[in-house]
Amino acid sequence: MQIQYISELFGTGFFAISGALAANDKAEPDWFGASFIGFITAIGGGSLRDILLGSYPLVWVQDTYLVFAIITGVILASLFFKYLIQLRRTFFLFDTIGIALFTIVGTEKAISLGVSPVISAIMGMFSAVMGGVIRDVLTNEIPIIFKKEIYATACLIGAATYLTIDNYGCDRNINFLISAFFIIGIRMVAVKKNLSIPKFVKQKNEFNS
Repeated sequence: MQIQYISELFGTGFFAISGALAANDKAEPDWFGASFIGFITAIGGGSLRDILLGSYPLVWVQDTYLVFAIITGVILASLFFKYLIQLRRTFFLFDTIGIALFTIVGTEKAISLGVSPVISAIMGMFSAVMGGVIRDVLTNEIPIIFKKEIYATACLIGAATYLTIDNYGCDRNINFLISAFFIIGIRMVAVKKNLSIPKFVKQKNEFNS
């Protein structure tokens, strides 16, 4: 079993955990509600990627092991909720691991379908962040990509790193790990150092000052 497939299973599970935790953070949902948010978080980005690339059936429809990974993630989030919620940045950790794995998986999927490197990087980013965007909308949160955090940018940099290393013929498994850890590293440093991308426009009061 290739490391890419194993990573996709783990990434799916991590996203399901983050989705279930996010649902519980906003309300006290029943099992169906928490599972639904976990499911949408886990498959949203990959489904959008496959639709845009015209790849059918959708990856989770074709491979039921991904559905089992989602179910496992939701169950783990419920069983160990008290322990997970006590850990600082638990939500951040699972979300970061998820976007790192999904970015590279999505980039590889696009490459395999003959898409250009630029579009492949964008598809990798979509795979990683769109599930979280849908999750935030459903839980009445401002999507994280609209906040100052370095999030989608980290995915694009990681995808570009993977494509660059791949161009030099590096082993795919090694490249996968390097690029995924690079994304995780960028996110952790950005959060720890409170780094952010400059605002699109200045606030009105700044113009009037």
